[in-house]
Amino acid sequence: MQAMKQLQKNMSLRSPHRQAGMTALGLVFLLVFVALFAFAALRLTPVYLNYMKIVGVIDGVVAEFEGQNANGTVVRRSIGRRFDVESVSEINVRDIKVSPVDGGLQVSAVYDHATPFISNISFSVHFDKTEIVRR
Repeated sequence: MQAMKQLQKNMSLRSPHRQAGMTALGLVFLLVFVALFAFAALRLTPVYLNYMKIVGVIDGVVAEFEGQNANGTVVRRSIGRRFDVESVSEINVRDIKVSPVDGGLQVSAVYDHATPFISNISFSVHFDKTEIVRR
Protein backbone atom coordinates (compact mmCIF):
# COMPACT_ATOMS: atom_id res chain seq x y z
CA MET A 1 0.00 0.00 0.00
CA GLN A 2 2.80 2.33 0.92
CA ALA A 3 4.55 1.57 -2.35
CA MET A 4 1.38 2.38 -4.29
CA LYS A 5 1.06 5.80 -2.62
CA GLN A 6 4.72 6.51 -3.30
CA LEU A 7 4.24 5.54 -6.97
CA GLN A 8 1.21 7.83 -7.34
CA LYS A 9 3.12 10.68 -5.72
CA ASN A 10 6.07 10.21 -8.07
CA MET A 11 3.79 10.09 -11.13
CA SER A 12 2.06 13.30 -10.13
CA LEU A 13 5.41 15.03 -9.78
CA ARG A 14 6.54 13.94 -13.24
CA SER A 15 3.39 14.94 -15.12
CA PRO A 16 1.82 17.93 -13.45
CA HIS A 17 -1.80 18.61 -14.32
CA ARG A 18 -1.61 21.73 -16.44
CA GLN A 19 -4.48 23.46 -18.07
CA ALA A 20 -4.57 23.00 -21.79
CA GLY A 21 -6.20 25.57 -24.02
CA MET A 22 -5.74 28.42 -26.41
CA THR A 23 -3.53 31.32 -25.51
CA ALA A 24 -4.43 34.90 -26.30
CA LEU A 25 -1.88 34.93 -29.12
CA GLY A 26 -3.36 31.75 -30.60
CA LEU A 27 -6.83 33.28 -30.43
CA VAL A 28 -5.61 36.40 -32.26
CA PHE A 29 -4.07 34.29 -35.04
CA LEU A 30 -7.27 32.29 -35.37
CA LEU A 31 -9.42 35.42 -35.53
CA VAL A 32 -7.16 37.01 -38.16
CA PHE A 33 -7.32 33.84 -40.25
CA VAL A 34 -11.13 33.68 -40.05
CA ALA A 35 -11.43 37.42 -40.72
CA LEU A 36 -9.32 37.15 -43.89
CA PHE A 37 -11.58 34.42 -45.26
CA ALA A 38 -14.71 36.37 -44.32
CA PHE A 39 -13.36 39.50 -46.02
CA ALA A 40 -12.45 37.49 -49.13
CA ALA A 41 -16.01 36.14 -49.24
CA LEU A 42 -17.38 39.68 -48.94
CA ARG A 43 -15.19 40.86 -51.81
CA LEU A 44 -16.07 37.92 -54.09
CA THR A 45 -19.82 37.73 -53.44
CA PRO A 46 -20.77 40.67 -55.74
CA VAL A 47 -18.56 39.24 -58.49
CA TYR A 48 -20.39 35.92 -58.44
CA LEU A 49 -23.80 37.57 -58.10
CA ASN A 50 -23.07 39.58 -61.25
CA TYR A 51 -22.05 36.38 -63.02
CA MET A 52 -25.31 34.76 -61.96
CA LYS A 53 -27.18 37.68 -63.58
CA ILE A 54 -25.29 37.10 -66.83
CA VAL A 55 -26.05 33.37 -66.70
CA GLY A 56 -29.72 34.19 -66.17
CA VAL A 57 -29.73 36.53 -69.16
CA ILE A 58 -28.11 33.96 -71.45
CA ASP A 59 -30.38 31.17 -70.25
CA GLY A 60 -33.40 33.43 -70.76
CA VAL A 61 -32.34 34.25 -74.32
CA VAL A 62 -31.86 30.57 -75.08
CA ALA A 63 -35.32 29.76 -73.70
CA GLU A 64 -36.89 32.67 -75.62
CA PHE A 65 -35.41 31.91 -79.04
CA GLU A 66 -35.09 28.10 -78.91
CA GLY A 67 -36.50 26.70 -82.15
CA GLN A 68 -37.53 30.08 -83.61
CA ASN A 69 -34.81 30.43 -86.27
CA ALA A 70 -33.63 33.74 -84.77
CA ASN A 71 -30.73 35.73 -86.18
CA GLY A 72 -27.80 37.27 -84.30
CA THR A 73 -29.18 40.81 -84.35
CA VAL A 74 -32.43 39.84 -82.65
CA VAL A 75 -30.60 37.78 -80.04
CA ARG A 76 -28.12 40.59 -79.33
CA ARG A 77 -30.97 43.12 -78.98
CA SER A 78 -32.72 40.82 -76.49
CA ILE A 79 -29.49 40.45 -74.51
CA GLY A 80 -29.14 44.23 -74.38
CA ARG A 81 -32.67 44.68 -73.03
CA ARG A 82 -32.14 41.97 -70.45
CA PHE A 83 -28.82 43.53 -69.37
CA ASP A 84 -30.65 46.81 -68.78
CA VAL A 85 -33.38 45.14 -66.73
CA GLU A 86 -30.92 43.05 -64.67
CA SER A 87 -28.46 45.97 -64.24
CA VAL A 88 -25.47 43.94 -65.39
CA SER A 89 -22.45 46.14 -64.81
CA GLU A 90 -19.26 44.19 -65.45
CA ILE A 91 -19.68 43.53 -69.19
CA ASN A 92 -21.84 45.02 -71.89
CA VAL A 93 -23.63 43.66 -74.95
CA ARG A 94 -20.58 44.16 -77.19
CA ASP A 95 -18.65 41.69 -74.99
CA ILE A 96 -21.15 38.90 -75.71
CA LYS A 97 -20.24 36.89 -78.80
CA VAL A 98 -23.15 35.64 -80.92
CA SER A 99 -21.84 33.46 -83.73
CA PRO A 100 -23.53 31.05 -86.12
CA VAL A 101 -22.82 27.34 -85.64
CA ASP A 102 -24.32 24.22 -87.15
CA GLY A 103 -27.92 24.09 -86.06
CA GLY A 104 -28.19 27.53 -84.44
CA LEU A 105 -26.36 30.39 -82.77
CA GLN A 106 -23.67 30.15 -80.13
CA VAL A 107 -23.98 32.77 -77.39
CA SER A 108 -20.78 33.19 -75.35
CA ALA A 109 -19.90 35.38 -72.40
CA VAL A 110 -16.20 34.97 -71.63
CA TYR A 111 -14.59 37.54 -69.37
CA ASP A 112 -12.27 38.09 -66.43
CA HIS A 113 -13.21 40.11 -63.38
CA ALA A 114 -10.55 41.48 -61.04
CA THR A 115 -11.53 42.80 -57.64
CA PRO A 116 -9.17 44.30 -55.06
CA PHE A 117 -8.59 42.44 -51.80
CA ILE A 118 -5.99 44.04 -49.55
CA SER A 119 -3.51 46.73 -50.59
CA ASN A 120 -2.00 45.54 -53.89
CA ILE A 121 -3.47 42.02 -53.67
CA SER A 122 -6.40 41.30 -55.98
CA PHE A 123 -8.60 38.39 -56.93
CA SER A 124 -8.92 37.62 -60.62
CA VAL A 125 -11.82 35.37 -61.58
CA HIS A 126 -12.36 33.93 -65.07
CA PHE A 127 -15.93 33.29 -66.24
CA ASP A 128 -17.02 31.35 -69.31
CA LYS A 129 -20.68 30.77 -70.13
CA THR A 130 -21.56 29.37 -73.56
CA GLU A 131 -24.95 28.19 -74.79
CA ILE A 132 -26.38 27.30 -78.17
CA VAL A 133 -29.74 28.61 -79.40
CA ARG A 134 -31.09 25.83 -81.62
CA ARG A 135 -33.03 26.70 -84.76
